[in-house]
Amino acid sequence: MGLLQRLYHPSLSMLTDLYELTMAYGYWKSGLAEREAVFSMVFRTLPFGGGFAVCCGLEPALEYLSRFSFSAEDVDYLRTLKGNDGRPLFDQDFLTYLREMRLRLDVDAIPEGTIVFPHEPLLRIQGPLLQCQIVEPALLNLVNFQTLIATKAARICLAAQGDPVVDFGLRRAQGIDGSLSAARAAYIGGCAGTSNVLAGQLYGIPVSGTMAHSWVMSFEDELSAFRAYAEALPNNGVFLVDTYNSIEGIRHAITIGLELRQRGHRLIGIRLDSGDLAYLSIEARRMLDEAGLPEAVIAASNELDEHTIESLKKQGARINFWGVGTRLITAADDPALGGIYKLSALRDASGAWQYKVKLSEQVAKTSTPGILQVLRFEEGTEYRHDMIYDEMHAPAQPNTVMVDPKDQTRRKAIVLRVPHEALLLNVMKQGEVAVEAPGLAEIRSRTLEQLGRFYPGIKRLLNPHEYPVGLEQRLYEIKTRLVLKARGM
Repeated sequence: MGLLQRLYHPSLSMLTDLYELTMAYGYWKSGLAEREAVFSMVFRTLPFGGGFAVCCGLEPALEYLSRFSFSAEDVDYLRTLKGNDGRPLFDQDFLTYLREMRLRLDVDAIPEGTIVFPHEPLLRIQGPLLQCQIVEPALLNLVNFQTLIATKAARICLAAQGDPVVDFGLRRAQGIDGSLSAARAAYIGGCAGTSNVLAGQLYGIPVSGTMAHSWVMSFEDELSAFRAYAEALPNNGVFLVDTYNSIEGIRHAITIGLELRQRGHRLIGIRLDSGDLAYLSIEARRMLDEAGLPEAVIAASNELDEHTIESLKKQGARINFWGVGTRLITAADDPALGGIYKLSALRDASGAWQYKVKLSEQVAKTSTPGILQVLRFEEGTEYRHDMIYDEMHAPAQPNTVMVDPKDQTRRKAIVLRVPHEALLLNVMKQGEVAVEAPGLAEIRSRTLEQLGRFYPGIKRLLNPHEYPVGLEQRLYEIKTRLVLKARGM
Protein backbone atom coordinates (compact mmCIF):
# COMPACT_ATOMS: atom_id res chain seq x y z
CA MET A 1 0.00 0.00 0.00
CA GLY A 2 1.39 3.38 -0.99
CA LEU A 3 1.96 6.20 1.48
CA LEU A 4 -0.81 8.43 0.13
CA GLN A 5 -3.25 5.56 0.45
CA ARG A 6 -2.11 4.90 4.02
CA LEU A 7 -2.67 8.55 4.93
CA TYR A 8 -5.67 9.35 2.76
CA HIS A 9 -8.14 6.62 1.86
CA PRO A 10 -9.85 8.55 -0.98
CA SER A 11 -8.03 8.76 -4.29
CA LEU A 12 -7.52 12.53 -3.93
CA SER A 13 -9.08 13.10 -7.36
CA MET A 14 -10.95 16.05 -5.86
CA LEU A 15 -7.63 17.68 -4.93
CA THR A 16 -8.01 20.08 -7.83
CA ASP A 17 -9.09 23.64 -8.49
CA LEU A 18 -12.64 24.28 -9.62
CA TYR A 19 -11.46 25.89 -12.82
CA GLU A 20 -9.82 22.61 -13.83
CA LEU A 21 -13.25 20.95 -13.58
CA THR A 22 -15.01 23.73 -15.46
CA MET A 23 -12.39 23.54 -18.22
CA ALA A 24 -12.75 19.76 -18.24
CA TYR A 25 -16.51 20.20 -18.68
CA GLY A 26 -15.86 22.66 -21.49
CA TYR A 27 -13.51 20.25 -23.25
CA TRP A 28 -16.13 17.51 -22.93
CA LYS A 29 -18.89 19.74 -24.28
CA SER A 30 -16.65 20.91 -27.15
CA GLY A 31 -15.59 17.42 -28.19
CA LEU A 32 -11.96 18.03 -27.18
CA ALA A 33 -11.79 15.83 -24.08
CA GLU A 34 -10.03 12.95 -25.83
CA ARG A 35 -7.73 15.08 -28.02
CA GLU A 36 -4.12 14.06 -27.29
CA ALA A 37 -2.11 16.72 -25.50
CA VAL A 38 1.29 17.28 -23.92
CA PHE A 39 1.87 19.39 -20.81
CA SER A 40 5.21 20.25 -19.23
CA MET A 41 5.97 21.18 -15.64
CA VAL A 42 8.86 23.63 -15.24
CA PHE A 43 10.00 26.34 -12.86
CA ARG A 44 11.44 29.67 -13.93
CA THR A 45 13.58 30.83 -11.01
CA LEU A 46 15.84 29.00 -8.60
CA PRO A 47 14.78 29.30 -4.95
CA PHE A 48 16.85 30.91 -2.19
CA GLY A 49 18.93 32.87 -4.70
CA GLY A 50 20.82 29.63 -5.26
CA GLY A 51 22.47 27.93 -8.20
CA PHE A 52 20.57 24.63 -8.31
CA ALA A 53 17.45 22.75 -7.23
CA VAL A 54 16.89 19.12 -6.21
CA CYS A 55 14.04 17.40 -8.06
CA CYS A 56 11.71 15.72 -5.56
CA GLY A 57 8.13 14.50 -5.18
CA LEU A 58 7.87 12.07 -8.10
CA GLU A 59 6.96 8.93 -6.15
CA PRO A 60 3.89 10.45 -4.44
CA ALA A 61 2.92 12.09 -7.74
CA LEU A 62 2.91 8.71 -9.49
CA GLU A 63 0.92 7.15 -6.66
CA TYR A 64 -1.62 9.96 -6.94
CA LEU A 65 -2.00 9.35 -10.69
CA SER A 66 -2.18 5.57 -10.37
CA ARG A 67 -5.02 5.80 -7.81
CA PHE A 68 -6.95 8.53 -9.60
CA SER A 69 -10.71 7.98 -9.89
CA PHE A 70 -13.89 9.83 -9.01
CA SER A 71 -15.92 8.03 -6.36
CA ALA A 72 -19.69 8.05 -6.06
CA GLU A 73 -19.26 10.44 -3.13
CA ASP A 74 -17.14 12.77 -5.27
CA VAL A 75 -19.75 12.84 -8.01
CA ASP A 76 -22.54 13.40 -5.48
CA TYR A 77 -20.70 16.48 -4.25
CA LEU A 78 -20.08 17.82 -7.75
CA ARG A 79 -23.77 17.39 -8.45
CA THR A 80 -24.52 19.97 -5.71
CA LEU A 81 -22.44 22.73 -7.35
CA LYS A 82 -24.48 25.51 -8.93
CA GLY A 83 -23.79 28.16 -11.54
CA ASN A 84 -24.57 31.84 -11.06
CA ASP A 85 -28.09 31.21 -12.34
CA GLY A 86 -28.74 28.65 -9.60
CA ARG A 87 -28.80 25.76 -12.05
CA PRO A 88 -26.44 22.73 -11.79
CA LEU A 89 -22.92 23.57 -12.89
CA PHE A 90 -22.40 20.20 -14.59
CA ASP A 91 -24.64 17.93 -16.67
CA GLN A 92 -25.37 14.50 -15.26
CA ASP A 93 -23.84 12.87 -18.36
CA PHE A 94 -20.55 14.66 -17.65
CA LEU A 95 -20.59 13.47 -14.04
CA THR A 96 -21.17 9.93 -15.29
CA TYR A 97 -18.18 10.39 -17.63
CA LEU A 98 -16.01 11.42 -14.66
CA ARG A 99 -17.25 8.51 -12.55
CA GLU A 100 -16.30 6.00 -15.25
CA MET A 101 -13.05 7.69 -16.29
CA ARG A 102 -9.69 6.01 -15.73
CA LEU A 103 -6.46 7.84 -16.45
CA ARG A 104 -4.57 6.84 -19.59
CA LEU A 105 -1.64 9.17 -19.17
CA ASP A 106 1.98 8.67 -20.17
CA VAL A 107 4.46 10.38 -17.85
CA ASP A 108 8.12 11.10 -18.47
CA ALA A 109 9.97 12.56 -15.52
CA ILE A 110 13.36 13.54 -14.18
CA PRO A 111 14.22 11.08 -11.37
CA GLU A 112 14.08 12.30 -7.79
CA GLY A 113 17.42 13.41 -6.42
CA THR A 114 18.50 14.85 -9.78
CA ILE A 115 19.92 18.37 -9.77
CA VAL A 116 17.74 20.56 -12.01
CA PHE A 117 17.59 24.11 -13.31
CA PRO A 118 15.06 26.67 -14.58
CA HIS A 119 13.10 25.97 -17.79
CA GLU A 120 13.84 22.22 -17.69
CA PRO A 121 10.67 20.07 -17.70
CA LEU A 122 10.55 18.08 -14.46
CA LEU A 123 7.45 16.24 -15.69
CA ARG A 124 6.02 15.69 -19.17
CA ILE A 125 2.42 14.51 -19.17
CA GLN A 126 0.88 13.13 -22.38
CA GLY A 127 -2.63 11.82 -22.95
CA PRO A 128 -6.24 12.97 -23.32
CA LEU A 129 -6.50 16.74 -22.93
CA LEU A 130 -9.13 16.59 -20.20
CA GLN A 131 -7.10 14.14 -18.14
CA CYS A 132 -3.85 16.08 -18.51
CA GLN A 133 -5.65 19.24 -17.43
CA ILE A 134 -7.45 17.94 -14.39
CA VAL A 135 -4.33 16.59 -12.61
CA GLU A 136 -2.42 19.89 -12.80
CA PRO A 137 -2.96 21.26 -9.25
CA ALA A 138 -2.09 18.06 -7.38
CA LEU A 139 1.06 17.43 -9.44
CA LEU A 140 2.24 20.98 -8.86
CA ASN A 141 1.46 20.68 -5.15
CA LEU A 142 3.39 17.44 -4.75
CA VAL A 143 6.45 18.34 -6.81
CA ASN A 144 6.76 22.06 -6.05
CA PHE A 145 6.83 21.71 -2.27
CA GLN A 146 9.10 18.71 -2.03
CA THR A 147 11.54 20.13 -4.59
CA LEU A 148 11.68 23.32 -2.55
CA ILE A 149 12.40 21.53 0.74
CA ALA A 150 14.90 19.09 -0.78
CA THR A 151 16.77 22.06 -2.23
CA LYS A 152 16.80 23.87 1.12
CA ALA A 153 18.06 20.73 2.84
CA ALA A 154 20.84 20.28 0.27
CA ARG A 155 22.01 23.86 0.83
CA ILE A 156 22.02 23.37 4.60
CA CYS A 157 23.91 20.09 4.32
CA LEU A 158 26.49 21.69 2.02
CA ALA A 159 27.03 24.43 4.61
CA ALA A 160 27.46 21.78 7.32
CA GLN A 161 30.40 20.34 5.33
CA GLY A 162 29.64 16.70 6.03
CA ASP A 163 28.36 17.04 9.60
CA PRO A 164 25.03 15.28 10.19
CA VAL A 165 21.98 17.53 9.81
CA VAL A 166 18.66 16.40 11.31
CA ASP A 167 15.20 17.80 10.58
CA PHE A 168 13.80 19.19 13.87
CA GLY A 169 10.88 21.02 12.26
CA LEU A 170 7.72 19.04 13.06
CA ARG A 171 6.20 21.55 15.48
CA ARG A 172 6.71 24.46 13.08
CA ALA A 173 5.61 22.75 9.87
CA GLN A 174 2.54 23.82 7.89
CA GLY A 175 0.24 21.06 9.05
CA ILE A 176 0.59 17.33 9.45
CA ASP A 177 1.03 16.60 5.76
CA GLY A 178 3.53 19.43 5.44
CA SER A 179 5.66 17.92 8.19
CA LEU A 180 5.66 14.49 6.57
CA SER A 181 6.31 15.67 3.01
CA ALA A 182 9.05 17.98 4.24
CA ALA A 183 10.71 15.26 6.32
CA ARG A 184 10.80 13.04 3.22
CA ALA A 185 12.18 15.82 1.03
CA ALA A 186 14.73 16.91 3.64
CA TYR A 187 16.10 13.37 3.82
CA ILE A 188 16.36 13.20 0.03
CA GLY A 189 18.16 16.56 0.12
CA GLY A 190 20.83 15.13 2.41
CA CYS A 191 19.57 15.28 5.99
CA ALA A 192 20.67 12.34 8.13
CA GLY A 193 17.35 11.94 9.93
CA THR A 194 14.29 13.54 11.46
CA SER A 195 12.73 14.09 14.86
CA ASN A 196 9.33 13.22 13.35
CA VAL A 197 8.54 9.68 14.51
CA LEU A 198 5.59 9.27 12.11
CA ALA A 199 7.87 10.18 9.21
CA GLY A 200 10.34 7.61 10.50
CA GLN A 201 7.63 4.97 10.62
CA LEU A 202 6.15 5.75 7.20
CA TYR A 203 9.33 6.41 5.25
CA GLY A 204 12.00 4.49 7.13
CA ILE A 205 13.94 7.69 7.85
CA PRO A 206 16.29 7.45 10.88
CA VAL A 207 14.79 9.25 13.88
CA SER A 208 16.73 11.31 16.39
CA GLY A 209 15.90 13.16 19.61
CA THR A 210 17.21 14.18 22.99
CA MET A 211 15.27 16.09 25.66
CA ALA A 212 13.46 19.40 26.10
CA HIS A 213 13.87 22.13 28.68
CA SER A 214 10.71 20.89 30.38
CA TRP A 215 12.55 17.69 31.39
CA VAL A 216 15.23 19.69 33.17
CA MET A 217 12.67 22.01 34.75
CA SER A 218 10.69 19.04 36.11
CA PHE A 219 13.46 18.23 38.62
CA GLU A 220 14.83 20.12 41.59
CA ASP A 221 18.06 20.91 39.79
CA GLU A 222 19.80 20.30 36.48
CA LEU A 223 22.20 17.67 37.77
CA SER A 224 19.33 15.59 39.13
CA ALA A 225 17.50 15.91 35.79
CA PHE A 226 20.53 14.70 33.84
CA ARG A 227 21.13 11.83 36.26
CA ALA A 228 17.50 10.68 36.03
CA TYR A 229 17.63 10.80 32.23
CA ALA A 230 20.84 8.76 32.24
CA GLU A 231 19.19 6.20 34.51
CA ALA A 232 16.20 5.91 32.19
CA LEU A 233 18.07 6.03 28.86
CA PRO A 234 21.76 5.23 29.39
CA ASN A 235 22.10 4.54 25.65
CA ASN A 236 20.74 7.95 24.57
CA GLY A 237 22.85 10.30 26.68
CA VAL A 238 22.58 13.64 24.89
CA PHE A 239 21.95 16.47 27.37
CA LEU A 240 20.40 19.86 26.66
CA VAL A 241 22.69 22.15 28.64
CA ASP A 242 21.24 25.67 28.29
CA THR A 243 18.13 25.61 30.49
CA TYR A 244 19.78 27.78 33.14
CA ASN A 245 23.46 28.42 32.41
CA SER A 246 25.21 26.76 29.50
CA ILE A 247 28.68 26.51 31.05
CA GLU A 248 27.26 25.01 34.24
CA GLY A 249 25.13 22.72 32.11
CA ILE A 250 28.23 21.46 30.29
CA ARG A 251 29.87 20.74 33.67
CA HIS A 252 26.83 18.80 34.80
CA ALA A 253 26.79 16.82 31.55
CA ILE A 254 30.45 15.95 32.08
CA THR A 255 29.69 14.72 35.59
CA ILE A 256 26.96 12.44 34.28
CA GLY A 257 29.16 11.38 31.36
CA LEU A 258 31.83 10.14 33.75
CA GLU A 259 29.20 8.30 35.78
CA LEU A 260 27.88 6.68 32.60
CA ARG A 261 31.39 5.49 31.73
CA GLN A 262 31.69 3.80 35.13
CA ARG A 263 28.46 1.92 34.34
CA GLY A 264 29.72 0.75 30.96
CA HIS A 265 27.93 3.42 28.90
CA ARG A 266 29.07 6.67 27.36
CA LEU A 267 28.09 10.28 27.02
CA ILE A 268 26.81 10.64 23.46
CA GLY A 269 26.99 14.42 23.57
CA ILE A 270 25.45 17.73 24.55
CA ARG A 271 23.07 20.11 22.77
CA LEU A 272 23.29 23.89 22.69
CA ASP A 273 20.03 25.68 21.91
CA SER A 274 20.75 29.34 22.68
CA GLY A 275 23.46 31.90 23.27
CA ASP A 276 26.70 32.43 21.37
CA LEU A 277 26.93 29.05 19.70
CA ALA A 278 30.45 29.61 18.38
CA TYR A 279 31.90 30.59 21.76
CA LEU A 280 29.92 28.00 23.73
CA SER A 281 30.82 25.16 21.38
CA ILE A 282 34.52 26.04 21.57
CA GLU A 283 34.34 26.10 25.39
CA ALA A 284 32.34 22.89 25.45
CA ARG A 285 34.87 21.10 23.26
CA ARG A 286 37.71 22.22 25.52
CA MET A 287 35.88 21.14 28.68
CA LEU A 288 34.82 17.77 27.27
CA ASP A 289 38.31 17.00 25.98
CA GLU A 290 39.95 17.98 29.27
CA ALA A 291 37.51 15.71 31.11
CA GLY A 292 38.54 12.79 28.93
CA LEU A 293 35.37 12.77 26.83
CA PRO A 294 36.67 13.60 23.33
CA GLU A 295 34.16 11.28 21.69
CA ALA A 296 31.17 13.30 22.94
CA VAL A 297 29.55 15.26 20.12
CA ILE A 298 28.36 18.84 20.32
CA ALA A 299 24.95 19.38 18.77
CA ALA A 300 23.33 22.74 18.09
CA SER A 301 19.85 23.95 17.28
CA ASN A 302 18.19 27.41 17.57
CA GLU A 303 16.81 28.86 14.30
CA LEU A 304 19.62 27.53 12.13
CA ASP A 305 19.86 27.69 8.36
CA GLU A 306 22.63 27.43 5.78
CA HIS A 307 23.79 31.02 6.29
CA THR A 308 24.03 30.70 10.08
CA ILE A 309 25.82 27.38 9.81
CA GLU A 310 28.28 28.77 7.26
CA SER A 311 28.97 31.73 9.58
CA LEU A 312 29.48 29.47 12.60
CA LYS A 313 31.91 27.34 10.61
CA LYS A 314 33.90 30.42 9.68
CA GLN A 315 33.98 31.44 13.35
CA GLY A 316 35.60 28.15 14.27
CA ALA A 317 32.58 26.65 16.03
CA ARG A 318 33.18 23.10 17.25
CA ILE A 319 29.67 21.91 16.46
CA ASN A 320 29.46 18.56 14.69
CA PHE A 321 25.71 17.82 14.69
CA TRP A 322 23.04 20.27 13.52
CA GLY A 323 19.34 20.18 14.40
CA VAL A 324 17.57 22.44 11.90
CA GLY A 325 13.90 23.18 12.36
CA THR A 326 11.76 26.13 11.31
CA ARG A 327 13.89 27.54 8.54
CA LEU A 328 14.22 24.14 6.86
CA ILE A 329 10.73 22.74 7.29
CA THR A 330 9.03 25.96 6.12
CA ALA A 331 11.69 27.09 3.62
CA ALA A 332 11.41 30.34 5.57
CA ASP A 333 13.30 32.65 3.24
CA ASP A 334 11.59 31.51 0.01
CA PRO A 335 8.28 29.83 0.82
CA ALA A 336 7.27 28.54 -2.62
CA LEU A 337 8.79 27.10 -5.78
CA GLY A 338 7.17 28.78 -8.75
CA GLY A 339 6.57 25.62 -10.72
CA ILE A 340 4.12 25.94 -13.60
CA TYR A 341 2.28 23.43 -15.81
CA LYS A 342 1.71 24.49 -19.40
CA LEU A 343 0.20 23.00 -22.54
CA SER A 344 3.02 22.57 -25.06
CA ALA A 345 1.45 20.47 -27.84
CA LEU A 346 -2.00 19.36 -28.98
CA ARG A 347 -3.05 17.10 -31.85
CA ASP A 348 -5.45 18.68 -34.32
CA ALA A 349 -8.47 16.97 -35.88
CA SER A 350 -6.24 15.36 -38.52
CA GLY A 351 -3.91 13.88 -35.90
CA ALA A 352 -0.99 16.25 -36.57
CA TRP A 353 0.79 17.88 -33.65
CA GLN A 354 0.17 21.59 -33.18
CA TYR A 355 2.72 23.24 -30.92
CA LYS A 356 1.42 25.70 -28.34
CA VAL A 357 3.05 28.70 -26.70
CA LYS A 358 1.84 30.99 -23.93
CA LEU A 359 2.99 34.59 -24.38
CA SER A 360 3.98 37.15 -21.77
CA GLU A 361 5.38 40.65 -21.65
CA GLN A 362 8.20 39.06 -19.63
CA VAL A 363 10.50 36.92 -21.76
CA ALA A 364 11.08 34.43 -18.94
CA LYS A 365 7.34 33.78 -18.63
CA THR A 366 6.82 32.81 -22.28
CA SER A 367 6.35 29.04 -22.32
CA THR A 368 8.35 26.63 -24.47
CA PRO A 369 6.40 24.57 -27.05
CA GLY A 370 6.99 21.00 -28.11
CA ILE A 371 7.48 17.51 -26.73
CA LEU A 372 10.42 18.37 -24.56
CA GLN A 373 13.44 16.41 -23.42
CA VAL A 374 16.67 17.47 -21.68
CA LEU A 375 20.17 16.29 -22.52
CA ARG A 376 22.88 16.67 -19.87
CA PHE A 377 26.44 16.78 -21.18
CA GLU A 378 29.50 15.84 -19.21
CA GLU A 379 33.24 16.27 -19.43
CA GLY A 380 35.22 13.78 -17.43
CA THR A 381 33.26 13.31 -14.22
CA GLU A 382 31.72 16.79 -14.26
CA TYR A 383 28.41 17.91 -15.72
CA ARG A 384 28.97 20.90 -18.01
CA HIS A 385 25.65 22.06 -19.53
CA ASP A 386 22.04 21.01 -20.27
CA MET A 387 20.20 21.38 -23.55
CA ILE A 388 16.39 21.30 -23.93
CA TYR A 389 15.17 19.98 -27.26
CA ASP A 390 11.98 18.83 -28.97
CA GLU A 391 11.74 15.07 -29.51
CA MET A 392 9.92 15.58 -32.83
CA HIS A 393 12.85 17.63 -34.15
CA ALA A 394 16.04 15.89 -33.10
CA PRO A 395 19.20 18.03 -32.84
CA ALA A 396 21.22 18.32 -36.03
CA GLN A 397 24.19 15.97 -36.05
CA PRO A 398 27.02 16.10 -35.19
CA ASN A 399 26.93 19.65 -33.84
CA THR A 400 24.25 22.14 -32.89
CA VAL A 401 23.84 25.41 -31.04
CA MET A 402 22.20 26.04 -27.68
CA VAL A 403 20.42 29.37 -27.11
CA ASP A 404 19.86 30.94 -23.69
CA PRO A 405 16.06 31.22 -23.25
CA LYS A 406 16.46 34.56 -21.46
CA ASP A 407 18.92 36.13 -23.91
CA GLN A 408 19.11 34.99 -27.54
CA THR A 409 22.54 36.61 -27.95
CA ARG A 410 24.02 34.08 -25.51
CA ARG A 411 24.72 30.96 -27.53
CA LYS A 412 26.88 27.92 -27.04
CA ALA A 413 28.17 25.40 -29.60
CA ILE A 414 27.22 21.84 -28.64
CA VAL A 415 29.10 18.73 -29.77
CA LEU A 416 26.64 15.86 -29.64
CA ARG A 417 29.31 13.16 -29.78
CA VAL A 418 30.57 13.88 -26.24
CA PRO A 419 29.02 11.84 -23.40
CA HIS A 420 25.51 12.90 -22.47
CA GLU A 421 22.29 11.48 -21.03
CA ALA A 422 18.58 12.13 -21.41
CA LEU A 423 17.11 13.31 -18.10
CA LEU A 424 13.41 12.54 -18.61
CA LEU A 425 12.61 8.84 -18.31
CA ASN A 426 9.30 7.09 -18.95
CA VAL A 427 7.77 6.33 -15.55
CA MET A 428 4.09 5.81 -16.39
CA LYS A 429 2.41 4.24 -19.43
CA GLN A 430 -1.34 4.50 -20.00
CA GLY A 431 -1.90 5.29 -16.34
CA GLU A 432 0.18 2.36 -15.05
CA VAL A 433 3.44 2.95 -13.19
CA ALA A 434 6.23 1.66 -15.43
CA VAL A 435 9.18 1.68 -13.02
CA GLU A 436 9.88 0.39 -9.54
CA ALA A 437 10.28 3.24 -7.08
CA PRO A 438 13.78 3.43 -5.60
CA GLY A 439 14.16 3.55 -1.84
CA LEU A 440 14.67 6.88 -0.10
CA ALA A 441 18.26 6.01 0.79
CA GLU A 442 18.98 5.38 -2.90
CA ILE A 443 17.38 8.70 -3.88
CA ARG A 444 19.33 10.50 -1.15
CA SER A 445 22.55 8.92 -2.46
CA ARG A 446 21.66 10.15 -5.96
CA THR A 447 21.37 13.71 -4.64
CA LEU A 448 24.78 13.54 -3.02
CA GLU A 449 26.36 11.92 -6.09
CA GLN A 450 24.80 14.48 -8.39
CA LEU A 451 25.97 17.42 -6.31
CA GLY A 452 29.49 16.04 -6.44
CA ARG A 453 29.49 16.19 -10.24
CA PHE A 454 28.80 19.90 -10.65
CA TYR A 455 31.20 22.80 -10.69
CA PRO A 456 31.54 24.03 -7.07
CA GLY A 457 30.50 27.54 -8.08
CA ILE A 458 26.83 26.55 -8.51
CA LYS A 459 26.80 25.44 -4.87
CA ARG A 460 27.85 28.80 -3.43
CA LEU A 461 25.23 30.22 -1.10
CA LEU A 462 25.69 33.76 -2.36
CA ASN A 463 26.12 34.83 -5.99
CA PRO A 464 26.41 31.28 -7.36
CA HIS A 465 27.70 30.47 -10.80
CA GLU A 466 24.92 30.12 -13.41
CA TYR A 467 24.95 26.63 -14.87
CA PRO A 468 24.43 26.77 -18.66
CA VAL A 469 20.96 25.64 -19.78
CA GLY A 470 19.54 26.48 -23.18
CA LEU A 471 17.17 25.61 -26.00
CA GLU A 472 18.48 23.59 -28.92
CA GLN A 473 18.56 25.85 -31.99
CA ARG A 474 15.69 24.16 -33.86
CA LEU A 475 13.47 24.37 -30.76
CA TYR A 476 14.43 28.00 -30.29
CA GLU A 477 13.49 28.73 -33.92
CA ILE A 478 10.12 26.95 -33.53
CA LYS A 479 9.39 28.95 -30.39
CA THR A 480 10.36 32.21 -32.06
CA ARG A 481 8.09 31.54 -35.07
CA LEU A 482 5.15 30.74 -32.80
CA VAL A 483 5.72 33.85 -30.69
CA LEU A 484 5.88 36.09 -33.79
CA LYS A 485 2.78 34.44 -35.26
CA ALA A 486 0.84 34.91 -32.01
CA ARG A 487 1.79 38.59 -32.06
CA GLY A 488 0.63 38.99 -35.65
CA MET A 489 4.09 39.50 -37.03
